[in-house]
Amino acid sequence: MSPYPNTSVSVRPVSVVNEEIRALWQRSGGLLSPDEEKEYQRLLAEWAAAAGTSVRPAV
Repeated sequence: MSPYPNTSVSVRPVSVVNEEIRALWQRSGGLLSPDEEKEYQRLLAEWAAAAGTSVRPAV
């Protein structure tokens, strides 16, 4: 499965995705669990798509 969102799906605004990223970090207390890390990577890829940029997932 690709870490990048399907480009045929409508993209949410950058501000909405950014708010979800901020909330994730706040909820986690600054230390992401493995599941939270997966969610963060998904949100980061979605944010990049919405912003018209690209990111490489962390390895």
